[in-house]
Amino acid sequence: MKTIYFKFMIGSIASLLCFAFSGMVIAQVDYIAHRGASYIAPENTVISAKLAWQQDVDAVELDIHLSKDKKLMVIHDGNTKRTSGYDFQVKETNSKILRKLDVGSFKDEKYKGEKIPFLNEIIETVPLGKKLVIELKSGGDVLPELKKVIKQCGKQSQMIFICFDMQTILKAKQMFPKIPGYWLCGNKEELVKNIKTIADSGLQGVDLNYSIIDEQVMELARNLNLDVIAYTVNDPAIAKNLLGFGVKGITTDRAEWLKKQVNN
Repeated sequence: MKTIYFKFMIGSIASLLCFAFSGMVIAQVDYIAHRGASYIAPENTVISAKLAWQQDVDAVELDIHLSKDKKLMVIHDGNTKRTSGYDFQVKETNSKILRKLDVGSFKDEKYKGEKIPFLNEIIETVPLGKKLVIELKSGGDVLPELKKVIKQCGKQSQMIFICFDMQTILKAKQMFPKIPGYWLCGNKEELVKNIKTIADSGLQGVDLNYSIIDEQVMELARNLNLDVIAYTVNDPAIAKNLLGFGVKGITTDRAEWLKKQVNN
């Protein structure tokens, strides 16, 4: 009888601990709106960012390229063909021309007239207590202008930088030591090879394709005191699995919806 009671108590305690831990992880995870509320609104636009804030996301992620006249343009691709229908290379085109393009209609006619934003326009939308995740898409060429914009915006503490190019994110960390930086990676072998360098550089963590995140990766990151963010997750089952691993953030096209699905 005592043995049965003991086993029951151990099982109950274990269940309570698992429940508490699971709740703690869910409470701490950040839901990051990929290119704004991009499932509904045109990606990387002011209206997409504003809609994401209305949905009470924790952070908005966006991409920046440098125009010919040294302006930071919020756009994912190096050219404008996919979102505007007109094929301009961002780095070879002045911002005045880029700003005339309609990058809303490709999503829905009701968004006709949406422009490619300047970075500062998106920064202005960021509410108190929220974060803006800026992907340095075109490389280190954006850093000098980025320094000016960040200095003027007054929201440095709300910024986070991410980048696939390691040298660029390391340079960004040197230039902005107080702003969290994450190295983007989608290849497990490359991650294992370079993760010690990331830790030694003072970066806060790694931003990984969700498909390469497993217990081995999480243990490696924890041992080096690195946070892990997962991209781009639109499946509740995958999100719940990642929460079990203990990721710090989940980047998703459907932040509001995914959060509700996970918590239901």
